[in-house]
Amino acid sequence: MLDSITAVLEKVDGMVWGWPLMILIIAGGVLLTIRTGVLQFRKLPLALKWMVKNEEGGEGEVTSFGALCTALSATIGTGNIVGVATAVCAGGPGALFWMLVAACFGMATKFSEGLLAVKYRVIDKEGHALGGPFYYIEKGMGPKWKWLAKIFAVFGVLVGLLGIGTITQVNGIASAVHNFFDPNDLHMVQLPGLGNYSITIVLASIIIAVCVALVLIGGIKRISNVSQVVVPFMAIIYVAFCLIMIVCNLNAVPAAIVEIVEGAFNPRAVTGGVVGTMFVAMQKGIARGIFSNEAGLGSAPIAAAAAQTNEPVRQGLVSMTGTFIDTIVICTMTGLSIVISGAWKVTGLEGVEVTTYAFQQGLPFSGKVVAFALMLCLVFFAFTTILGWDYYSERCLEYLVGGKKGIIKVYRWVYIIVVFFGPYMTVSAVWTIADIVNGLMAIPNMIALFALNGVVTKEVKDFFHRKKKAELRGESM
Repeated sequence: MLDSITAVLEKVDGMVWGWPLMILIIAGGVLLTIRTGVLQFRKLPLALKWMVKNEEGGEGEVTSFGALCTALSATIGTGNIVGVATAVCAGGPGALFWMLVAACFGMATKFSEGLLAVKYRVIDKEGHALGGPFYYIEKGMGPKWKWLAKIFAVFGVLVGLLGIGTITQVNGIASAVHNFFDPNDLHMVQLPGLGNYSITIVLASIIIAVCVALVLIGGIKRISNVSQVVVPFMAIIYVAFCLIMIVCNLNAVPAAIVEIVEGAFNPRAVTGGVVGTMFVAMQKGIARGIFSNEAGLGSAPIAAAAAQTNEPVRQGLVSMTGTFIDTIVICTMTGLSIVISGAWKVTGLEGVEVTTYAFQQGLPFSGKVVAFALMLCLVFFAFTTILGWDYYSERCLEYLVGGKKGIIKVYRWVYIIVVFFGPYMTVSAVWTIADIVNGLMAIPNMIALFALNGVVTKEVKDFFHRKKKAELRGESM
C-alpha cells in the first residue's frame, strides 16, 4: 500500500516539476527581462554595490543585506552540492548550461519579486514588516484574489513544516556527520520506540535542534544576525575550495567548457548516448536551477519585505543578487568541478558522493580533509536552510491567522520538535509531498508576476528617473 502511494506521489512530483511549470517560470523571466530592459545585466554592478551598502533611514526590521542573507540562508543549501551533481549525472554536462540560462532569466524574476514585496508590504506601529506573494496578490491584484494569496500561504506553511525546511535538511546533516564519523555503525545506541541508531545521528539531532531553538526564539532579527555571519562564511569557504580545484586543474577547464556547451545542444556527442536528448539536459538543468535559487517560487520576497528600505526597486536589485550568488557563482563552481574531474561519469556514485569524488580527485589535499570540509559545508548549508524556511513558513502562517502571536509561537515549537525527530523520519513520501507543494507555490506567485509586470516596469522607470535627477543635483539615492 505504502509503495503504491509513494509511486503515485512520485508521478505527481514529476508532473509538478515537469515542462509546464518550468515553461511558466522561464516565460515569466523572459517577459520581465524584456519589460525591464535586461535590467539584471545592466544594473548588476549597482546591485552588487547596494548588496553590502545598506540604505539609511528606511522602514523595516532588518538591513537590506540581512534580508538578502536570510533569503540566501534558505536558497543556498544541499541543492548547491547534491542538486547540481544530480542534474549533471542525469542530464550530462549540458545541464549546467541550461541551469545558467534559467538563472539569467531568474534574476529578472527575483528582482520583480523583491520589488513587489516591498511595495505592497504591511508595517505595523512596532516596525514589524509582513509581505511577500500573499500581499502583492491581495493588494496588487485586488481583494477578490485573496483566495489565491491564501493558497500560496498554505503551500508555504506545508513546505516549511513537511520537509524542505525540516526533515530533509536535518536528515542531510545527520547523514553527513554519520558518514564521516561513524560510517560502519560501530557506536550504536537504542532509542525507545525508534530503534537502533548511531550515536553520531543522535548527537547531531540534539545539537541541531538546540541550535535551531536558540536562533528561532529570537525571531527574524536573530535569524538575520546569524545568517549575516554564517551565509557569507560558508559561501566563501565553499567557493574557495572550488577555485583552488579549478586553478589546480586549469589546463582541463577549456575542455570542460566545450563539454558543457556541446552537451547542452548535443548531449549524445559528449556522453555517448548515456543521457538522451538535448531536452533531457535542458529539463534537468532548468529544474535543478529553479529548485536551487527558488526564482519564481515566491519564497525569497517574504524575506525581502523585512528589509529596511523605502525604495522597492533598490531592494529588488539586492534580491536579484541572491540568484547570481546561488546559481551563477556557487552552482557553476560545483558543476565545473564535477565536469573537470569526470566524476559524473563514474558509475555507482550518487548525490554528494559525486561532489566528494570530484573534490578528492582535483584538490591537493588528503581525501579525509576534503571529506571533512565538504561535510562542514553541507552542515552549514542545511542548518541555514532550516532557519530560512522557518521564517518563510511563519510569515505564511501569520498571514493566514491574522497575526495571532500565540499560534505562531506554538508553530515555532512544533517546527523545532520536527527538526529534532527529523533524522528518525525517513519516509520518502513525506519528502515527495514537500517537493510537490514547493513546486505548487510557484503557480499563484507566477500568476501575480504576470499580472503585475506593468507595475514593475512603472516602478523601474520612476526610480531611475528620480535617481538621475538626484545625481544631477549631486545627491545620492
